[in-house]
Amino acid sequence: MFTTRWCPYCVAARRLFDALGVVYEDVDVGLDPALRADMEHRSGRHTVPQIWIGDRHVGGFDDVNALHARGQLMPLLGIAGPDSRAGAS
Repeated sequence: MFTTRWCPYCVAARRLFDALGVVYEDVDVGLDPALRADMEHRSGRHTVPQIWIGDRHVGGFDDVNALHARGQLMPLLGIAGPDSRAGAS
């Protein structure tokens, strides 16, 4: 996950993953133009956070939160739990 320290959506993404017990790598692009350029090149987006699950780019916080609301985030993470409802894809 590419983030900055001051972005409220980055904070929300961290809080969501922490609440779910998800281990994640947090790459701060706030003070490193080369890392930010890499993030923009890989994602095609310039906003943070930009989040990958494995090799799959899933987007920003709103995208991840929507996946969670639809019950699709935990299965994507390979974690069974209350988020992985039957019929979710």
